[in-house]
Parts: sequence; structure tokens; C-alpha cells
Amino acid sequence: MKNFKGFIVFLIVVALTWLLLTGTFNKDDLLIGGSALILIAILFYRYSDLYRAVKITPKIVFYYPLYLVVFLIELLKANIDVALRVVNPALPINPGIVAVKTSLKDPLSKLILANSITLTPGTLTVDVKDDTLFIHWIDVKGKDIESATKAISSKFEKILKEIVK
Repeated sequence: MKNFKGFIVFLIVVALTWLLLTGTFNKDDLLIGGSALILIAILFYRYSDLYRAVKITPKIVFYYPLYLVVFLIELLKANIDVALRVVNPALPINPGIVAVKTSLKDPLSKLILANSITLTPGTLTVDVKDDTLFIHWIDVKGKDIESATKAISSKFEKILKEIVK
């Protein structure tokens, strides 16, 4: 195994995600989940090099769930915002593409950030060039990079810096 650290981190991330989503510690569920986890890890081993950048520190026990909580809060707020725009046509829709600067350097952290932005309704990551993400936004409030970065990605970035190198 040329990238053992990436493989182990991949196993841990998938296991933690599975445990957080299922919330069960039943012996049968753990056996089936563990078997599926090993199968998934073997099938997707070639992609584990990407996970090499994850920081393995005790802080990740705090920051990983914190990232999920922040993401879920942002997801809920974005869903409410888009739903209100659908049921109330008087609310403004000012779509456009904005540039968002990121201080994240690692490809994994940029991938997580871009996916988190795309998964929240009203935003879609269109492209990533170096340290700039181009985001289609349902209601552009300002075209300057600083305000767009603060509104769209700053909450995610703060936590991602603690999880990924």
C-alpha cells in the first residue's frame, strides 16, 4: 500500500460518517456496516491519496462534527430562503456568478468547500481556478470578492482549515 495514511483516514471518515448518519451501535448493524466499509475502502482505495491531507489530531473529533453542524445550519437557512422565494414571487431574485477567494490550498479542502456550497440551495459552484471559486448565486448582493467570500464560504473555511492541511 503506497498510501497507507490516506487509506486509514479514508476508512475513518467513511466510518464516522456512517455512524453519524445511522446513529446505531447494534452488533448486527456494526457487523454489516463494517463489512460494507471494508468493501468500499478496497473498491475506492485508488482515491485515498486525496485523504492524505486530513490532519490526524485530537481536534478532528471536535471539528468534524462541528463542520457537519455548521453545514446543516447553512443548509436549513438556504432551504428556507429558496422556499420563501418560490412561494412569494415578490421576493427579489438577482442571479449571477460571483468570484469567491479561498485561502485553502489543498485539493481536498477545496473539493469539500465546493461541494458544501453546491449542496446548499441557491448556490452552485461552477468552476474552480487556483484559489478562486466561481459560484452561481440566486441573489447576488454584491459583485466584490470580499463580500461574496464572507457571505458564501467563510463559515466553512474556518473549520476546514482545522480539518485539512
